[in-house]
Amino acid sequence: MSNKRPLRVAVTAAALIIATLLFVYPFWWMLVNSLNTAAEVFGPPALLPKSWRFENYAEIFRVQPFARHILNTLLVAGVGTIGNVLVSALSGYAFARLRFPGRGFLYVLLLTALMMPIEVIIVPLFFQMRGWGLSDSLYPLMLIPIFGAQGAFSAFMFRQFFLTVPMELEEAARLDGLSYLGTFRHIMLPIAKPVASSAAILAFLATWNTYLEPLVFTTSVQQYTLPLSLSNFNDSYGEPQWHLQMAATALSIIPIMVVYMIFQEKVRDAMVNSGVKG
Repeated sequence: MSNKRPLRVAVTAAALIIATLLFVYPFWWMLVNSLNTAAEVFGPPALLPKSWRFENYAEIFRVQPFARHILNTLLVAGVGTIGNVLVSALSGYAFARLRFPGRGFLYVLLLTALMMPIEVIIVPLFFQMRGWGLSDSLYPLMLIPIFGAQGAFSAFMFRQFFLTVPMELEEAARLDGLSYLGTFRHIMLPIAKPVASSAAILAFLATWNTYLEPLVFTTSVQQYTLPLSLSNFNDSYGEPQWHLQMAATALSIIPIMVVYMIFQEKVRDAMVNSGVKG
């Protein structure tokens, strides 16, 4: 039995190394070609760049306002994430603890938002935002993560968590003279930090990577976010400039990698807490 264990460990390690290389190679290929010319991108595969064109990274800021697109994405993801957590925490607490007419029906309506792909409601949303005078702006991109399917999912997570909190905590808060809002602020929200961090991470990742909403709600280049910006590196004939797209993509994933490296444990917990049970 002892002789089989080293062999099993070696086979497992080899399998993990091969799987890691399979996942890492596309990312490495992107980095290599971000330093090549457009013609070299479709040349024979190589592990190192052929031209080492670091000027590709400077050129992406000359071709279009890429710095503005990064700021737009940070603004949309930041506001959308904060709003998502605050609104969903309040609605989750209301559905878990408050008794009001139509609560069950409204909760069912909330859950239907989880079943609605954005492709189904994007046209009505477009006309609604245009009626509010919000077309070709970043406001729809901030509102959708708060009140759309991602917000409904976060509210569901908070409700399921608040249902597990003992009623004695709220009763003690009532004896101390706290209102519902005071109980939420001083008692419920602090103990819901794990769920809040999970909702924030999931909302940030979803908002950062969204493509369809910016495509529909923005028309001017100044309002683009990164996913839309990455598909806009074309030459005068409309052909993609792949080497610039690779460089821009490499820069665009840096914030996500930084967030993951800093909060990797919370990202893992986010995936676990997303299935929290009541």
